[in-house]
Amino acid sequence: MQLRAGPTRSLAGPQTHLNNPIIRPLICSGRSVAHPASRLPSRTLVPALSRSSCNASHRTINKLNRSVGTRCSHNDGLETFHTGEVPFKKILCANRGEIAIRVFRAGTELGLRTVAIYSPSDRLQSHRYNADESYQVGTPDMQPVSCYLDIEAIIKIAKEAEVDAIHPGYGFLSENTTFARRCQEEGIVFIGPRAETIEAMGDKTAARRAAIECGVPIVPGTNQALQNAEEALKFAEEAGYPVILKAAMGGGGRGMRVVRNDFEMADLFNRASNEAKAAFGDGSMFVEKYVEEPRHIEIQIIADAYGNVVHLYERDCSVQRRHQKVVEIAPAPALAKSIKEGLYADAVKLAKHVGYRNAGTVEFMVDKHGNRYFLEVNPRVQVEHTVTEEITGVDIVQTQIKIAGGASLAELGLGTQAEVPKPKGFAIQCRVTSEDPEQNFQPDSGRLEAYRPPGGPGIRLDSAVTAGNVTSRFYDSLLCKVIATAPTFDKAVQRMARALQEFQIRGIKTNIPFMENVLRHPVFLAGAATTGFIETYQKELFKFEGHSNIRANKLLLYLADMVVNGPNHPGAVGPAPSKITPPAPAIPAELAEHKLAGWREVYVREGPDAWAKAVRAHKGLLLTDTTM
Repeated sequence: MQLRAGPTRSLAGPQTHLNNPIIRPLICSGRSVAHPASRLPSRTLVPALSRSSCNASHRTINKLNRSVGTRCSHNDGLETFHTGEVPFKKILCANRGEIAIRVFRAGTELGLRTVAIYSPSDRLQSHRYNADESYQVGTPDMQPVSCYLDIEAIIKIAKEAEVDAIHPGYGFLSENTTFARRCQEEGIVFIGPRAETIEAMGDKTAARRAAIECGVPIVPGTNQALQNAEEALKFAEEAGYPVILKAAMGGGGRGMRVVRNDFEMADLFNRASNEAKAAFGDGSMFVEKYVEEPRHIEIQIIADAYGNVVHLYERDCSVQRRHQKVVEIAPAPALAKSIKEGLYADAVKLAKHVGYRNAGTVEFMVDKHGNRYFLEVNPRVQVEHTVTEEITGVDIVQTQIKIAGGASLAELGLGTQAEVPKPKGFAIQCRVTSEDPEQNFQPDSGRLEAYRPPGGPGIRLDSAVTAGNVTSRFYDSLLCKVIATAPTFDKAVQRMARALQEFQIRGIKTNIPFMENVLRHPVFLAGAATTGFIETYQKELFKFEGHSNIRANKLLLYLADMVVNGPNHPGAVGPAPSKITPPAPAIPAELAEHKLAGWREVYVREGPDAWAKAVRAHKGLLLTDTTM
């Protein structure tokens, strides 16, 4: 078996750089005949066919797939073994961090060439070195986040790199209708829902209207985007407080504020709108009646292009801080079977109603009486997709790629709900972030002086950091996703607690002490946590003992770095270190003929006691280093 590696290139300028060789294993499956899809030209979409014709064509291709494959040679000499499961040869991830690496791993296992993009401030980050090729997007004078929102620059890179498909990851452009349409216009496959579906589901107000049309229960709220606080005030006067403001074109807890009276509305509306605009490029808002302390349950759905939809069961995402998920569990503990069945039916019904395609998540609230209310649809892969993968064995990211390539659910072994693997055990995900829980979760940044992650049975890590990396203040504070899997919920909690204890991180503060408190709290252990869990039990959850303050160490390390290396390290300002190497001082002429002697000779000649006595008797200044 031959292994080859090629250079990583940059379109940002004439300068090129070479990675450490990225050795990609040839994913050998004993296949030797070229896959029919390999004859498709780069970036060419399969013509639209009728459902019956498509199914027949894919059945034929799928039959061939079981016995054929093809070797792919590239211009830089890298040879990969294409598994023949998708009609692509090269995919790009329009994202950064751990989700980009997750996409690259999925692509590599399918025998695809992978392409990364990176902003100037991310030039040393791990995700770009996990791809076969990486290209700079944006310029140093742009805001770091804006680089990953530059649609035309990303499309340009994809075309010049001859990319067949783009995976948007989560956040950034993952719910951007314009981006999905531009990919389609340029003949590049967008790995996700159709642009029309993103428009219908990514816009939370349009999703509410769709839910009403197909009879899925919703929380009272506005079904149109709001442009100012006065419109929100009008709704609050009719529905009563509290209400919650939400970003119309985003998710992940960004652009969300709970408003409890008229006096807060204007200020919180502006803050939420500005946050949404910075995160998603659109500051439109909508408002709902706020349901106090429900459970947040979401259903993972998978749909193909032929009208088939299945669900991969539920996730419990109730442990949240400021509407940002902290811990996720699959399946949801202590949730009645009848409630689960109703959630599954509503999720599948809504997905079929809007003609959904690819992977997505339908989110619900369940109140203390067992009533369920539709929240939103996230038309993308979720941060917490990992726990569903662990309990079902379904690779959601690879499934996304295959469906984008035209595969049906039947060809993926998910043709009916009965064929979907039953949940096996429990999985818990904790998001390790560079936030200081003792300082109101203030984001911390700096160099990871030490980073030793856990391991062992049942532990999965999705991360993009290593020792020596510098965590940036410009992006999300996520360091690592830790997933623990075990046969029971209690065992999964124990395994996660052990994993968090094994973490050794120095150089920055993390939220690990807080998550350890969450895992040992009796309400969490009973599977009864609601979205108000953290707020209700602040006293217990924010009590930290035995965790040393590292700020003094960080300051000393920074000063030492400045003294030794000058202001050339990441984050420093000022002139670069001097390149002048001072010459060693010459021995004075009057001493050149004399044998030089020092305190060492006294030590060797007379012994340690006499040496110590002589040092104490000396009246002048003595200077030494560690070699004395």
